[in-house]
Amino acid sequence: MLIITAYSCNPTKYVPQGETLLDKNQVIINNDGIRKSDVIPYIKQKPNKKIFGARFHLGLYNLSNIEKEKWPHAWLRNIGEEPVIYDPYATQRSTEDIKSFVSSKGYFDSKVSDSVRTEQRKSEVFYRIDLKSPYTIRNLYYDIADTAIRNLFYFDSVNCMIERGKPFDVDVLQAERQRFERFIKDRGYYAFSGDHINFRVDSTIGNRQVNIFYEVRNFRQIDNYKRISLVPHSTFRIKNIYIYPDFVPRDVLEGGDAYFKRLDTTEYKGYYFVTPGSGPSLKYDLIIQSLYIKPGSVYSLTNVERTRSHLLSLKAFRLVNIYFEDSPEPSSKELLLDCNIQLTLLSQQSFRIEVEGTNSAGNLGGALNLVYQHKNLFHGAEQFNLKLKGAYEALSEQKTKLRSSQEYGIETSLRLPKFFLPLINTEDFIKNYNPTTSLLAAYNYQNMPFYSRTMANATFGYTWNEGSYKTHIINPLQFNFVNLISIDSVFQERIASSSYLAYSYSDVMILGGNYSFIFSNQKIQKSRDYWFLRINAEAAGNLLALAGNIAGLRKQDGAYHIFGQPFAQYLRADIDLRYNYIVNDVSSFVYRAFIGAGIPFGNSLAIPFEKQYFGGGANGIRAWQVRSLGPGSYVNPDDVKFINQIADIKLEANAEYRFKLFWILEGALFLDAGNIWTYRNDESRPGAQFVLKKVYKDLAVGTGTGLRFDFKFVIGRLDMGMKLRDPAIEHGSRWIIFNRPYNFSNDFTLVVAIGYPF
Repeated sequence: MLIITAYSCNPTKYVPQGETLLDKNQVIINNDGIRKSDVIPYIKQKPNKKIFGARFHLGLYNLSNIEKEKWPHAWLRNIGEEPVIYDPYATQRSTEDIKSFVSSKGYFDSKVSDSVRTEQRKSEVFYRIDLKSPYTIRNLYYDIADTAIRNLFYFDSVNCMIERGKPFDVDVLQAERQRFERFIKDRGYYAFSGDHINFRVDSTIGNRQVNIFYEVRNFRQIDNYKRISLVPHSTFRIKNIYIYPDFVPRDVLEGGDAYFKRLDTTEYKGYYFVTPGSGPSLKYDLIIQSLYIKPGSVYSLTNVERTRSHLLSLKAFRLVNIYFEDSPEPSSKELLLDCNIQLTLLSQQSFRIEVEGTNSAGNLGGALNLVYQHKNLFHGAEQFNLKLKGAYEALSEQKTKLRSSQEYGIETSLRLPKFFLPLINTEDFIKNYNPTTSLLAAYNYQNMPFYSRTMANATFGYTWNEGSYKTHIINPLQFNFVNLISIDSVFQERIASSSYLAYSYSDVMILGGNYSFIFSNQKIQKSRDYWFLRINAEAAGNLLALAGNIAGLRKQDGAYHIFGQPFAQYLRADIDLRYNYIVNDVSSFVYRAFIGAGIPFGNSLAIPFEKQYFGGGANGIRAWQVRSLGPGSYVNPDDVKFINQIADIKLEANAEYRFKLFWILEGALFLDAGNIWTYRNDESRPGAQFVLKKVYKDLAVGTGTGLRFDFKFVIGRLDMGMKLRDPAIEHGSRWIIFNRPYNFSNDFTLVVAIGYPF
C-alpha cells in the first residue's frame, strides 16, 4: 500500500503532454441558500478517487507500463483508475447545468462562473455561485378543465405541496405533480397520468415574486376518424377479477390459445379462479385476504401496489403479475375494467444439503445440514422446515490455544401467514400489518472443550410489519431446558470458587418471552446513508415464580424447582444502534453503539450462561480475543487456563472507516471501546461489578486495520486489532503506550471472520 501511495504522489505520470490532471473541484457559494452537496452531482467531471487523501486507484494504474499488455500491467490498469484529464468543455457544461439547477431553486438572476488554476500539470476548477434573493410564490392560480377533477383537487388542497410565500422550487412542482397524479389514480381515474398536469410560471410581476398557474388538462381522445378532441376524464370501476393461482409462463408460451381453452373457471365469493382443472394449490381464502382490489370497487393504484406486495410477502409465489383490460360489459356511467392476477408458484417441496461456514464472534467453523422444506404445507402458504444439523467450530483463545466444539441436533419450524389469535385475526389487520405466526422447536447436543450438555427449546411467536421500515417480533412463549451432562473436573473446581459462575453453568429451565423492535431504512442497491436500530426486551420466570408462591412450593437450595429443575428468573434488555454514512462510491463510515443489561432476581443469582454478555471477538472489541475481556477491571490470573468471561451488563461503541481497494479487496480502519460488568458483586472476580462513577476507568479501547474479501456470495474478513487501553492494567496509566512496551502476543489479536462486524 505504501508503494501504491507513493506512485499516487506522482499522479501526472501518464498525463499526455499539453494536458493537465483534474486535481480538485471547488464549489464556492456566497450564502447558504443552496448546499454544496446539492451542486456536486451537476459537475460533469470528477477527479480521481481518493482514500485518506491519496489517489490509491490512480497509483495502481501508474504502477503499470501502459506499453505492455502482459500480466500484471493490464491487470493493474483494469483494477486501477486512469488519470482524469481536465476537459474545458465538461467544465462549461457543468457551469450551464449548475446555473439551470440554481434557477430551478428560484434564483433566476444569480450568476454562476468558473475559473481554473493550473500548477505542476494539475488543474483545480472553481465554480463560483453568486446567489441573490430567491423568487417567492405570490399567488397560485388553478386552471382545471374537468369539473370532477377540480372538485377532488379542492377537497385535497390542504395537501398541496406548493405554498404561497415559499421560494420557487421546480423539485416541489415535480413532487406535487407526482402526488396529485397518485391521488387521482387512487380514485378511479385509471387513464390519468402526470402528463395531464402542467405548471406555468410568470416571473414578470416584479418584487422578486412569481405567479404559478396550476393546469390540469382534459383527456385527449382520438375517434375512429383520427380526430382529436378533449373530453373529461373517466373513472374506471373493477368489474371482474380473474385469478390464475397456478399460472405457468412456460406452459402459456408453449400452448398459446389452446392452453387458455383448457382452463376451468370457478366463481368463489365474487372472484373468478382460473385453474388447469385439478384442485387448487393454494386456498382461495388466503389469496382473497391478500387482495386490496375488490369487484365493484373503483380503480386504485395504491391498492394494486399493496396487493402485489402482500401476495409476494406470502413467500409462496415466484411471480405476481397484475394487469387490467377493458371489460366487454357496457356501463352507462363508468368505464369498466377486468383485473387479471397471474400467480406463479415457487417449488412446493425441496430437499437440499447445505454446507455452511459459521462465524460465532470470530470462532470459525462449519456445518453440514440436511434440510427439508415445504412452502405450502396445508395449502395456505404455511412454510415448514426440518433440519438435521452437524456442526464443528474451532475455538481460538489466548491461553487455551486451539480447541473445538461439536454440535448435533434437529430443528423444525412452521410459519403461518396470519395471527394465530382469533380476536385480532381480522382482514383489515392482516392487510395493514402483514402478520405471521411462527412455531419453532429444536434439540441440540453440544460437546464443548470443558463440558457437554443438551439443550431443548420451543418458541411460539408473532411478527408483523409497520410500514416499510419497521418490524415487530414478539414471542410470548419461549421455553429452554439446559441439561449439563458432563464437566471437566478442573473447570468445575474453577467455577465452584465463584457462586456467580457456578450458577451460570448449572442445569436450568427458562420459561419466558421477549419482544424485538427493528427499524432499518436501508434500501437495497441504493447508495445512501441509513440507520439501523434493534431493541430487545426479555423476561423469564415470573409466571413460574407466581405459580410457586400460589402453590406453596418450598425452596430447595434457595430456589424453587419445577419438575425437579430450578428455573431462571430475570429481566434483560439491550439496544443496538448503527449509522452508515456514505462518503462516496468507494468509502463509508459506520458507527455503532450497544447498551445491554440483564438483571437476575427472585429465583436466580445470575442470568443463565446463554443470556449473558461477553466482550472481545470479531464482532466486538477486536483487540481482545473472544470472551477474554473484563468483566470490569478484573485481572484473570496467569495460571487460569479457562478464559470464558461473561457478565450481565455490556456497553460498547465502534467506529469503522471502510474503503474499496481493488479486485475483491476492501480495507478498513476501526476504533472499538467498551466492556462488560456484573450486576452483583462477584467476590471471586474483584473489580467486575458495575459502578457508574468508575465506568470510564473500566473502558477498554482498541484500534486496528483489516481486509475484506468480497466473494459476492460471502464476505471474508481479516482484522488485526491492537490494544490502546487495557482496564486490566493494575498500576499506572491504563493507556498501554504510556505504561509499558507493546507485546505482540498479548496486545495484538488476529481475527478471521465471515461478514462485516456490524
